[in-house]
Amino acid sequence: MAPVLALTTGEPAGIGPELALMLVASRVPLAGRVVAIGDPDLLAQRARRLGLDIELPVLARRDEVPAQRPGVLPVWPVTLRAPATAGMLDAANAGYVLETLDVAIAACRDGRAQAMVTAPLHKGVIIEGGHPDFTGHTEYLRDACGVEDVVMMLATRLATPSGDQALRVALASVHLPLREVADAITDAGLTRVLRILDGDLKRYFAVAAPRIAVCGLNPHAGENGHLGREELEVIIPTLERLRCEGLRLDGPLPADTLFTPRHLDGIDAVLAMYHDQGLPVLKYAGFGRAANITLGLPIVRTSVDHGTALDLAGTGRADIGSLGVALEVAAEMARAVGH
Repeated sequence: MAPVLALTTGEPAGIGPELALMLVASRVPLAGRVVAIGDPDLLAQRARRLGLDIELPVLARRDEVPAQRPGVLPVWPVTLRAPATAGMLDAANAGYVLETLDVAIAACRDGRAQAMVTAPLHKGVIIEGGHPDFTGHTEYLRDACGVEDVVMMLATRLATPSGDQALRVALASVHLPLREVADAITDAGLTRVLRILDGDLKRYFAVAAPRIAVCGLNPHAGENGHLGREELEVIIPTLERLRCEGLRLDGPLPADTLFTPRHLDGIDAVLAMYHDQGLPVLKYAGFGRAANITLGLPIVRTSVDHGTALDLAGTGRADIGSLGVALEVAAEMARAVGH
């Protein structure tokens, strides 16, 4: 049977709940057996507001998730901590959002689901709701799964001189203030990230010998030390050592020219040194058609490429494209490892 994809519905005041409803209402064939994780009453309320006729059968956690049917969204229930209104954040629901993640993680770890897909949450709500150390889905999943390192990677499609290909951008550092990034680029860190990236491209995406392009940290990749020494002292020695292990690594390359179709031709993934070095380019190329993927976990996890869009919540104008891609990629990854 098709893999079970556990879909967390995210921040209840945002567009997450309605994206799940709208995707099912669209009657587009889904890549797996989708089960939403959230409050059934919230989903029913949002469906009524949008004028959507959706069946929301509530399943026990051990019930088998049925084959996907148009207009039907099975639900593993989690109860809101406080009433939710579209567009109005309430920190009282921080625990609710985290519980939906915990339910999905547990289902993946015990085999009831083969992948989890996450709708957007609001970091500020989680922090204000009593979780001051929360920094995002990626880090929460890392800690919940008990692994030391994970890698954030976004993927979309891009036209290149040799044809359409995947554009995948992974990050050497994630949610850090810019002034802390240089100190975070270390030999040990780059080594872990590149090994995870290389290994999971092979494991989940059937890339036998991944070719990875690595961005420099500084403008012009440091200009031979004149615009910063991180390339000379950290990045270049690390890449040379990993090439001796068999990794196919290009770089470090200037990021301002690397992200062009000619230079990306034949590249399986790009490693950017920090969040806003790589992701603006990918989102410009494929916003609404990209998936966020967490590598290095013992489970499959993908997500949308956007935030909670509070201004669109409850309007029915949200774009379901990224959620559809995230579900497709999750199903592809689950099938690759035999789920």
